[in-house]
Amino acid sequence: MSWKKLAKIPIQHPLAFGIGVSTFKTSASDLLVQVVVEQKKEIDWKRNAAFATFGCFYLGGVQYAIYVPLFSRIFPNAAKFAAKPIREKVKDVKGIGALCGQVFLDQFVHHPLLYFPVFYGTRELVMSDKPDLWRMLQTYRKNMSEDLAALWKVWVPSTFINFAFMPMWARIPWVAGTSLLWTCILSAMRGGDVTHSEDIEAPFPTGSTLTLVKEGLDEVFASPVDLDKSLAHVCISGSGPDRIGHVAKMARIVADSGGSVTHSKMIRLGQEFVTLMHVGIDPENRGELIENLRSSQDLKALKIRASSLTRRQTGSFDDRTVGLKIHVVGPDRPGMLATVAELLAHRRMSVEDITTEIRMGEKGRRDFVVNVEVVTSQKMDQENLDSLLAEVSRIRI
Repeated sequence: MSWKKLAKIPIQHPLAFGIGVSTFKTSASDLLVQVVVEQKKEIDWKRNAAFATFGCFYLGGVQYAIYVPLFSRIFPNAAKFAAKPIREKVKDVKGIGALCGQVFLDQFVHHPLLYFPVFYGTRELVMSDKPDLWRMLQTYRKNMSEDLAALWKVWVPSTFINFAFMPMWARIPWVAGTSLLWTCILSAMRGGDVTHSEDIEAPFPTGSTLTLVKEGLDEVFASPVDLDKSLAHVCISGSGPDRIGHVAKMARIVADSGGSVTHSKMIRLGQEFVTLMHVGIDPENRGELIENLRSSQDLKALKIRASSLTRRQTGSFDDRTVGLKIHVVGPDRPGMLATVAELLAHRRMSVEDITTEIRMGEKGRRDFVVNVEVVTSQKMDQENLDSLLAEVSRIRI
């Protein structure tokens, strides 16, 4: 087949050409990220299938329908404007207006309302064993600002060039060319998120979720002791016979002393009321706060104890690179917390926060619930994450 015949294929068969290029390009971009950027030992073919599916049906098919037939009807002179020399384009006010209109509809209507929802939906359907479209929408809502900012940096300039200079048949190939770069960015940003919070089916735990946090660790796992360096930090604890008004009295004394409660846990256990709280306060008022709590006749039964908290010193601990939020639920039985904690310790994960509770499950069954926030200085790639999920799912008591 001669070069001239090959060159006519995009013009004679624009839809098929666009679908073929988009499918190949999208799959190749994700493979490039997995092999070169993430340096995976094994290719995640399910993830790659999600990108290839999205490239085939949406980038090749749906976008062709939007950019060529639909935009040709909305902006009937778009093809003529694209064919004009630059000197004539500059003088064509209506054509420039139509160009801006196409860019606006594409970047500020099409992509936010259709492109990204379809992308997240395709990824959820292909990669997740239990697709949850509501969870998909929540994920997109959380990522929207970051996704659109990244999108516009690449696509607004490219879209202006596309609609200003490319003939109709070349619009999808141009999009595919730019998308080679964009898909690499999208794959790196959103390629593996689905498996970070996937339900596990196993005899125990009956339900587990794990969320991976790579950015903003200081905000997500923030300790007020480390954040508020100008304040004194006090841990207040106590226990005694349960009585109405304990919480109100303690909170009032803290507030009147100029303190601020951050983390706290107060609970009735049988006839006992137990409290634990962190208070940040001006160093000059620390002594007054402790004295007011201890001297209160209303709180005397709680046997209030107070101790100072100090920040960790830089260099005394490894830098945190990954944070994990783990949720485990299973039939209540002895040793469950110990087993989960031993697993985390074995993997050199530092507990930032851990809570447990008993709740009533199906048919009156008592379920034990563990919520843990941990951080680690170790690299947590997809392989290590999958291994951790597998270990949690194999827990037996």
